Amino acid sequence: MPPRARVLSDRELNRALLARQLLLRRRRASPLATVERLVAMQAQVPRDPYVALWSRLEDFRPETLSRAIQTRRAVRMTLHRGTLHLVTRADALALYPVVRSAIDRTVYGQRPFRAAFESIDIEVVKTVFATLLEEAPRTRADLASAAAERWPERDVSSLGYALYLLPNAQVTPRGLWRTSGRAAFTTLEHWLGGRVANDPIPDAMLLRYLAAYGPSTVADASAWCGVRPLVDAFERLRPRLRILHDDRGRELFDVPRAPLPDPRTPAPVRFLPEYDNVLLAHQDRRRIVPVSVRQWTEVGWGSVLVDGVVAARWRPFEDGDRLVLRVEPFERLTPNERKDVVAEGRRLAGMLTPEAEASVELAKG
Repeated sequence: MPPRARVLSDRELNRALLARQLLLRRRRASPLATVERLVAMQAQVPRDPYVALWSRLEDFRPETLSRAIQTRRAVRMTLHRGTLHLVTRADALALYPVVRSAIDRTVYGQRPFRAAFESIDIEVVKTVFATLLEEAPRTRADLASAAAERWPERDVSSLGYALYLLPNAQVTPRGLWRTSGRAAFTTLEHWLGGRVANDPIPDAMLLRYLAAYGPSTVADASAWCGVRPLVDAFERLRPRLRILHDDRGRELFDVPRAPLPDPRTPAPVRFLPEYDNVLLAHQDRRRIVPVSVRQWTEVGWGSVLVDGVVAARWRPFEDGDRLVLRVEPFERLTPNERKDVVAEGRRLAGMLTPEAEASVELAKG
């Protein structure tokens, strides 16, 4: 009879997640190594990867990551769940075929796009778009304008979304530190000068996911990357994995010897960007988002972890020449927690605008 699997509470899962995400204590590591460790980082908002790495790394310098993007050792591209992510060059070429089905499903799942693609050879559209993108970087609106000339009877605005059916890269200067630029794209292979892999087997990616976000259910993994079904992949991997359960009886998978810290381990205040992978890596987010906290995501706002869980939201505002970091708790914070939030917020504001005066405005909660 096999031994009974260990049961983990939400608190234990929380500390395991924070440890693997470098959110229990900052580490000395390179930005690129950390991006690779986390198996891509959300980058829909250009500033997000910089804030996410600042919260995880000692002595993080935004210019270092920006230089890696400028020299194409890292790239912003459509990846997990059909959204924009920052990945290393090697992962960009290797992970695309693994998550391609999720990207395609995201695009085809939108009714206007699906209707625009009906009764048209979408492979022809993709070939035309790829040619245009490799001639010069173009925005989705640029592609829609080009489509209007060739397919005038179509909903060309929706047809422009065929861009996301191609392995693409969002070109610089967008994504560079404190630099603006239009959201223009080219093909991934053209930008990186390499070939996209053709292996869609997710096993290696799932092992990395568990190392960075586990222990997790099959549904958690699907929620993170958008690929489904993953049941067969986890069954293949089962002999190599540690099997656990949560306190609701669900089976959890994990890589052997991954950290499971004492649930009493202190967790410092951390500011997370608007879309941080740690908040989007599980179908059931109770390990890091309390059930009592509702509508914790809102455009333009990041999250603040207090004792390891989402307890407030934050957003920077410009006030003349000053930067004001507005923090709004979801529930009442203790005096010590408020002090820690303000101190960490001031450090973040100093990273965002080192040359300007900055302050933290903490609302009552």
